[in-house]
Amino acid sequence: MTESAVAQPSLLSGRWQVDRFVVSTALAGVALLGGLIWLETAPFMVALFVIGTVLGIALYHGAFGFTAGWRNLVVHRKGAGMRAQLLLFGLSSLIMVPLLHSGQGGLIGAVAPVGTSLVVGSFLFGLGMQLGGGCGSGTLFTVGAGNIRMVITLVFFILGTVLGSIHLPWWLDQPGVDPISLVTPLGVSGAILAQWLGLGLIALWVNRIERKAHGSVERAALLWRAPSYGPVRTLLTGRWPFTWAILVLALGNALTLAIGGSPWSITFAFNVWGAKALEAVGVNMGQFEFWQWEYPAMALKDSVLTNIPSVMNFGLLLGAMLAAGLANRFNEASRNRPEPRQFYAAVVGGLLLGYGARLGFGCNIGALFSGIASASVHAWIWFACAFVGSLLGIRLRPWFRLPN
Repeated sequence: MTESAVAQPSLLSGRWQVDRFVVSTALAGVALLGGLIWLETAPFMVALFVIGTVLGIALYHGAFGFTAGWRNLVVHRKGAGMRAQLLLFGLSSLIMVPLLHSGQGGLIGAVAPVGTSLVVGSFLFGLGMQLGGGCGSGTLFTVGAGNIRMVITLVFFILGTVLGSIHLPWWLDQPGVDPISLVTPLGVSGAILAQWLGLGLIALWVNRIERKAHGSVERAALLWRAPSYGPVRTLLTGRWPFTWAILVLALGNALTLAIGGSPWSITFAFNVWGAKALEAVGVNMGQFEFWQWEYPAMALKDSVLTNIPSVMNFGLLLGAMLAAGLANRFNEASRNRPEPRQFYAAVVGGLLLGYGARLGFGCNIGALFSGIASASVHAWIWFACAFVGSLLGIRLRPWFRLPN
């Protein structure tokens, strides 16, 4: 999660309050954009838009992200967020690895090369996470929830992805090897078991850190949080137990693969948005090699409503907005304006996030979550390098007047 958006009911007891204006605006946005997507594309794109909306709700109500989860482990020796991520990876691997290798045509996993570009990019992304205040999904859902500081991060995130796309061909010429899938040497079952073993070892390490610092491992975050509300009110207002968010995110990614042909990704859409904005002011992006490649060139030429990551990102933003309105917490995190150093952190963090995501073949969603769900070796290297970058970012946060 980010440090700035944690979904909680608007009142710990008593009457449930809803921000009707925000909820109405979000629902109108979903209806309008869904209708435009239906008219311009096809029903399967509307389905992906709806999935993106549900994912945005789950991310907000589950307060599910990566930035604060990693920082809580390092600074406070609390591993609930990290354990939730590991469970998500394990469940998604169980669902999606067999699906990718079921013989159904047209499905492509998130499998990327391993080399200098990956190592540098993921390290920079991890550093940017802590300075910018969010990961790929965290930045989007907090912007959707009205966080002004994260809007700054998002703008420079987009700029960073465009810069990264211009430089990516050079980085790909540096030492590296072709994509490696664990399924090739181990088979489907062997790849899943190998990943579960790796995730289990990380979980033991996380538990050991927490137990050593606090004497026990806190597990309540995975379970029911507020039984007095009942399931319907908790579902609508949050905060969800991590298990709810894990199930929605895992199934959402699997449905994205089944319907869209590839797993969930976020940051390529930022590339498209930034490149289209530059073309609108007269910059010829086609002069750069990346934008001459088939898929980027097609995405640059076509409407954003035909681009799957863009459509799902629009849904995610509106879903988070709807969830924040239902919880009566829209814009709550932005009532205190950022100090100058915090503004600079958002600028630098956003640039690092974008540049790192492009070099590292995606963010915490496209490279890490979807990569492990595809049994790709690059995802594990991304995980390690981004965590090291995050350690540096955590050390730098106090200088930018960001709390740890």
